[in-house]
Amino acid sequence: MTGGDVLRVGNASGFYGDRFDAVREMLTDGPLDVLTGDYLAELTMLILGRDRLKDPTRGYAKTFLRQLEDTLGLAAERGVRIVTNAGGLNPAGLAEAVRELAERVGVPVRVAHVEGDDLMARYAGRAGVLTANAYLGGAGIAACLRAGAEVVVTGRVTDAALVSGAAAAHFGWAPTDHDRLAGAVVAGHVLECGTQATGGNYAFFAAHDADALRHPGFPLAEIAADGSSVITKHPGTGGAVTVGTVTAQLLYETAGARYAGPDVTARLDTVRLTQDGTDRVRIDGVRGEAPPPTLKVGLTRLGGWRNAVTFVLTGLDIEAKAALVREQMEAAFDAAERRPAGVEWTLARTDHPDAAVQEEASALLRLVVRDADQDAVGRVVSGAAVELALGSIPGFHVTAPPGKGEPYGVFEAEYVAAADVPHTAVLPDGSRTELSPPVETREPTPLAEPPLPEPLAHDGRTRRAPLGLVAGARSGDKGGSANVGVWARTDAAWRWLAHELTADRLRELLPETADLPVTRHVLPNLRSLNFVIDGLLGAGVAAQARFDPQAKAVGEWLRARHLDIPEVLR
Repeated sequence: MTGGDVLRVGNASGFYGDRFDAVREMLTDGPLDVLTGDYLAELTMLILGRDRLKDPTRGYAKTFLRQLEDTLGLAAERGVRIVTNAGGLNPAGLAEAVRELAERVGVPVRVAHVEGDDLMARYAGRAGVLTANAYLGGAGIAACLRAGAEVVVTGRVTDAALVSGAAAAHFGWAPTDHDRLAGAVVAGHVLECGTQATGGNYAFFAAHDADALRHPGFPLAEIAADGSSVITKHPGTGGAVTVGTVTAQLLYETAGARYAGPDVTARLDTVRLTQDGTDRVRIDGVRGEAPPPTLKVGLTRLGGWRNAVTFVLTGLDIEAKAALVREQMEAAFDAAERRPAGVEWTLARTDHPDAAVQEEASALLRLVVRDADQDAVGRVVSGAAVELALGSIPGFHVTAPPGKGEPYGVFEAEYVAAADVPHTAVLPDGSRTELSPPVETREPTPLAEPPLPEPLAHDGRTRRAPLGLVAGARSGDKGGSANVGVWARTDAAWRWLAHELTADRLRELLPETADLPVTRHVLPNLRSLNFVIDGLLGAGVAAQARFDPQAKAVGEWLRARHLDIPEVLR
């Protein structure tokens, strides 16, 4: 799989549960060389781990097979190769299922898979560990494609590896072609979350045509031999591809300027974005460095049992009502044979005075309990809550009946030497190719903060207004940490933002972060600041530690906060 001036790589899935028809849309709406699908996330690995406990032959994303039922023929007819991490915990099983499907629908295809990421054997002695998977790079994918595979199934690889592996195979890049690989990794990072690159979840969505955003098209990258690319979408599909939408996705779930991966460390501070026509954004200038000597390993385990009740408090005396409900529930816990190990209360003042709508007159009191024993979060919680129905606050009701409790998970990350992790490409003919770890490695130490732009010169007049009037933001999760990327749309706004929004200022604007470590990273080329907030999400998304467990809306919360903005930025 080598040759061609441009490799057109599209994406049809950003997560397990994304738009089902996207595979067909991407195959029929325009030309492609490779179609990728990203199905894995930290929470997904836990879900697949529980599936594997019930049936050892599963552990992969079953949706992918259903999508192929009526699209495998389309891909074969159009010469589009498919690369996906839907193999999850069982890439060999999914590869075999694809072969069986191909035979059933009469579309012969060459199927290969990549394995070696599953490290459960070495973590088997650790209590509660359900899955243990190293994040592999794109070398195995490249080997499969070079051997003629038309469908490549992987387990846990980095999301961007689906694209960088395909590009390395197509252009014949060597492992030391760091700049080219870094360019492809950046393109892969833009594509990996699907329509987030074409207007989905975009801070300034209201400035775009609402009709176009109702059904945004999935993105594709036109990758050149030097690693540069153009991000676009099929003509006539919804959404928009702009410097803003691409910037937002570049900042998503990243941290500092060095974006380390198993094949290369991409320097995000070197990325240049240029509008290259309607729905076309050029990415170039990306520099790469040798990858780190270690691989990240994602561990998931069952953390215990969780139950939750949300009490609705309506009208007057909200604080007093909340206090009474808490006292009554706490008394029930104290009287129980065993009190839940963890009890958390949150009062959200969603109520408004003199409300014309009942919901707007109501606040929400949320109770979450956790324990290693299901009995400690079951009847003791649900029974106590139900028994308050006629003997507590006026207007007592809950948003949903409390249940018996359900298991929750915990995600942890560790690092192991890349040389200690097998990376195997199982080729279409069944032969196995063992991939060697990179010969050249480099520990990705943090870069010194680059010089800030000159402060914005203005007459001192300001207005109290939301930050979101002049800055966009996108946020997400990495284990127990959250990242918030903030960018300015103009040079003037950047000169103000870079000096105004420090880590301490962010803590003031977001009081939940006041006691947490916050690290600020400056990316001048993108007119952006990227904040990493350690510990905001507790033990990660599966633990459901907060109202917004994946920090998806933290950026929008920040944009809604008011501060003094220079009048010249109106």
